[in-house]
Amino acid sequence: MKSTLALTEVAEPYAQALMSVAQSNNLTEQIGEDTRSLLSILNESEDLKLALASPLVNADKKKAILRQIIGEQVHPYTLNFLLLLIDRGRILALPEVCQQYQALLRQLNQTVLAEVTSVVELSDEQKEAIRQKVMAMTEARQVELETHIDPELIGGVIIKVGSQVFDASLKGQLRRIGVRLSGLG
Repeated sequence: MKSTLALTEVAEPYAQALMSVAQSNNLTEQIGEDTRSLLSILNESEDLKLALASPLVNADKKKAILRQIIGEQVHPYTLNFLLLLIDRGRILALPEVCQQYQALLRQLNQTVLAEVTSVVELSDEQKEAIRQKVMAMTEARQVELETHIDPELIGGVIIKVGSQVFDASLKGQLRRIGVRLSGLG
């Protein structure tokens, strides 16, 4: 399996090309929705990932599989782009291309991605409070939340924005107390 770094390097020019087509046709948000849907489909279907990755499945069969699964759910430009990735032998990089496109779209819209990890599912009010806090800290126009559940946190949340991590979890607080106590001895 190829390394993630190599796939990211391959994905970047394709994501930029897709963004260029989207911008010139005023479809940045539509194709953004398509790439989010594709990521979701790929995360839910291990069989699809295996079929697309398999060297035993020829390009025409891969195209037929994509057309059948995705069909008219995506814009024709997105579908043509997927077929191009198959023709160029780059379909393995599809998740990375979609992620890169999402990053380019956030940059275009002055939106930041905040990865929020909590013990339980957050309410809409809690999500909005986090969104407002992150907007104030980053001066972004919008904040996109990606939430994860981790029961080991005990309580609180961890918010990651870019390379910054704000650990307001009980587990993190206990760890910091432990470090301070061990420094006293």
